[in-house]
Amino acid sequence: MRRVLPVLAVSALMACLFPVAAMAQIPGQSGGMPGGMTGGRPGQDAGEQGDAPERRAPRIAPLNRRANAGPCPYVKILYDAARYVELIDNRAVASNVGYTGEIEGLSSDCAYQSDQPITVQMDILFNLGRGPMATADGRTYRYWVAVTERNKAILDKQYFDLPVNFDGRQTAAVTEERTIVIPRAAATTSGDNFEILVGFDVTPEMAEFNRTGSRFRINAGQQVQAEATDPQ
Repeated sequence: MRRVLPVLAVSALMACLFPVAAMAQIPGQSGGMPGGMTGGRPGQDAGEQGDAPERRAPRIAPLNRRANAGPCPYVKILYDAARYVELIDNRAVASNVGYTGEIEGLSSDCAYQSDQPITVQMDILFNLGRGPMATADGRTYRYWVAVTERNKAILDKQYFDLPVNFDGRQTAAVTEERTIVIPRAAATTSGDNFEILVGFDVTPEMAEFNRTGSRFRINAGQQVQAEATDPQ
C-alpha cells in the first residue's frame, strides 16, 4: 500500500534555522516488500526469456543519478513505539490480547543537490495481527513520522491512519511508502543534521510494555486455549 506523505514543514520554532519551503505531493502506488529487491538470475539479460522469474523494478528507485551533496538523514524506528499490543484491562496475559502490530522493516533513500531540499523516500513494512480478544475482521491502526534536528528538537510530526482488512486471516502484512521533503537553510546544511523517526501511536501502557521487551505471538492465546481443551 503506497501512501504519499505531504512534505514535512519545519515548525515555527525552528523557522529561523530552517526556512519552510513549498510542499508538494508525489504520487505513489501500492506495492509489496521494501528494500530494492529485484527478480531474475544474476547476470540475466533484460531480454532473456524462459522459465526465469520475472524481473521486478526496485521498490525504491534512485532519486538522482548524481552524487548527493552530502549524507542522507538517519531513518529509524523508535523502539518504544515499534510494536502495538492491545491488552484488555492492561493485563499482560495471552488471552487478553486484541489487535497487534509491529514495524517489521524500514528502508529509505534520499537525494539533494546544491541548496535544494532533501527528498527522502521510505518503505515501511507493517506486520499486523488479531489476538483472542479481537472483535472484528478489520482495524485502523495509527502511526506517525517525525523529523527531528538530530539529537535535538522535533521539527515536525504527522500522524497517519493505516486501515487493515484481515479477510478472515489472523495476520496481514502492509507496506506503506512515504515521500518526505526537508527544507535546508543553505547548501552547507547536510542530511546528517536530521533524523526521521517512525512509530505506532501507542498509549503509555503500550510503550512501557514495549520497553520491557515483552511480546506475544499473534496466535499465542489461541494455542493456550487449544492446549487447555486437549484431553491428552
